[in-house]
Amino acid sequence: MKALVIGSGGREHAIVWKLSKSRHIDKIYCCPGNAGISEIAECIDIDPLDFDKLKDFVRYEWVEITIVGPEQPLALGIVDCFQRDGLKILGPNSMASRLESSKSFAKDFMKRHKIPTANYSVFNSFTLAEEYIRLKGAPIVIKADGLAGGKGVFVASTIDEAIFALKIIFKDNVFGEAGNQVVIEECLQGEEASFMVFTDGHTIIPMASSQDHKRVFDKDEGPNTGGMGAYSPAPVVTEQLKDLIMDRIISKTIAGLRSEGIIYKGILYAGLMIKDNNPYVLEFNCRLGDPETQAILSRLESDLFEIAIAINDERLKDLDVLWTDKPSVCIVVASEGYPGSYQNGKRIEGLDKVKQLKDTFVFHAGTACRDNEIVTNGGRVLGITSLGKDILDAQRKAYEAVQYIKFEGMHYRKDIAERAIKRL
Repeated sequence: MKALVIGSGGREHAIVWKLSKSRHIDKIYCCPGNAGISEIAECIDIDPLDFDKLKDFVRYEWVEITIVGPEQPLALGIVDCFQRDGLKILGPNSMASRLESSKSFAKDFMKRHKIPTANYSVFNSFTLAEEYIRLKGAPIVIKADGLAGGKGVFVASTIDEAIFALKIIFKDNVFGEAGNQVVIEECLQGEEASFMVFTDGHTIIPMASSQDHKRVFDKDEGPNTGGMGAYSPAPVVTEQLKDLIMDRIISKTIAGLRSEGIIYKGILYAGLMIKDNNPYVLEFNCRLGDPETQAILSRLESDLFEIAIAINDERLKDLDVLWTDKPSVCIVVASEGYPGSYQNGKRIEGLDKVKQLKDTFVFHAGTACRDNEIVTNGGRVLGITSLGKDILDAQRKAYEAVQYIKFEGMHYRKDIAERAIKRL
């Protein structure tokens, strides 16, 4: 059978890699893919947002299922488009995807269904938002309402920082239409965790827990990024807390959507703040997280293709999803200047050496092949991911592997998984 993966990042490389382990898969396509993905899949030159061309390709090549990695195609309705023609695809439809594509929709939804989250207000005026911030004080969180590539959230420790964030969103128009409206919410203090599930709208199967590192520098300093590393499992998510998350958040979300006429099929991601052993939703994503996917899928023992088909066919209840007990750590190696401006085209060395290491995987995020060499082609370039007998061993393996990688201006955090190690 054949599968098509939409996307070009480290998440999609991990998806393609996991699909390649399936006994059912004969051929994998990726649109548009990257240099690493091209080693195990055929990259196709079709605009990922040209849904009609993608459907034609799927029909012509007899592709069994399409798996959508990034959020934008989901928000724009790729699932609706495929489903109208009876084509199998993994992901929620555009109505369900509003949980991610509109933070105000998500907050209002959580309020309606009594799902724990921070108190908030929504504004489409700089002046009114500024007055609200001066009234509430800091710390406070400002979020662009729409999709902003993981960079539209500002945790302001002072009023001046909060107003500066408003200027970036409203006056500088950095996020375009995604910043036409902002959500301003209280700043919850605690420990963050990522909790993802597979669901066919009825059955819900939790994935292994994980924790992302959003800030660009060590000790969680600097601006937010798409993610500088991740590890799995997250010790903060105990079995007791897992039950609370499922009961108070995940199950209520799927049931709440169903009560509003929306069947959610695909992956649901809850970005959580754990405060006083209670979970609160910071945000919802409607797809696998990046770089959490690299850490989580390296621990998945079950067949991802079988899971995707079961979700599409609404028979997830028939599957047992299994995970290895080995923890994993993913270190993101980024371009100089990320998450701001950066240069592409830097030659990458050491990839072959890392491939030879046991229980260590190189997931390409922003790479391209030029003149028979692999070069940088994005802010986040690679996700070096290792399994270990414990979290300390996984961290050691990952950082040892990173030492083989060389390209001009590369940088990475030196403290990924330290929080988990301190719990040992």
